[in-house]
Amino acid sequence: MTTPSTIKANAIELGRFDPATTLIRINHVTSITGIARATVYKLMGQPESGFPQAVKLTDSTARGAPVAWVLSEVLEWTRARIAARDKVAA
Repeated sequence: MTTPSTIKANAIELGRFDPATTLIRINHVTSITGIARATVYKLMGQPESGFPQAVKLTDSTARGAPVAWVLSEVLEWTRARIAARDKVAA
């Protein structure tokens, strides 16, 4: 299985790693955030959650069409959750 760190290492080796343009699939999103697949989609449907929207990888409108998320947006959301925790703890 390819992990987010493997993807990052491979991209850095190739000299073209840019989190703002790197797309990751659902297994990496769940791995980075620690939340389940169903929760990812639930949060996407709740604008107040601030969870990043998926990017369609094809023009298909069928359920199950391939999608991905922008790595920098997922990381930003994760950092915001950490900041919210720290704010409450303070």
